[in-house]
Amino acid sequence: MKKQEAQSVGEIISRILSEQKLDIKLNETRLIKSWNTLLGEYVAGYTSKLYIHNRVLYVQLSSAVLRQELSMCRNMLIQKLNNHIGTEVITDIIFR
Repeated sequence: MKKQEAQSVGEIISRILSEQKLDIKLNETRLIKSWNTLLGEYVAGYTSKLYIHNRVLYVQLSSAVLRQELSMCRNMLIQKLNNHIGTEVITDIIFR
């Protein structure tokens, strides 16, 4: 039996998540949970629903004015959210 190089628990977990394609869902969940932190309490107060489908973040907002403002800075938000997670999780945001 060969002695293998020692791996940290974190490396092993990351490898297993990647092999099982669970890292995608984990990153999507992390991105959704970071919405309130990154955009602040004001935006969080008007956000009623968030979900990701086919790499598109859908955001339900109760304010038409806020929806318009966020639509204008969509590309910046996509970049900010993906950078926070450390990988490209979403490619677009649709505000409803």
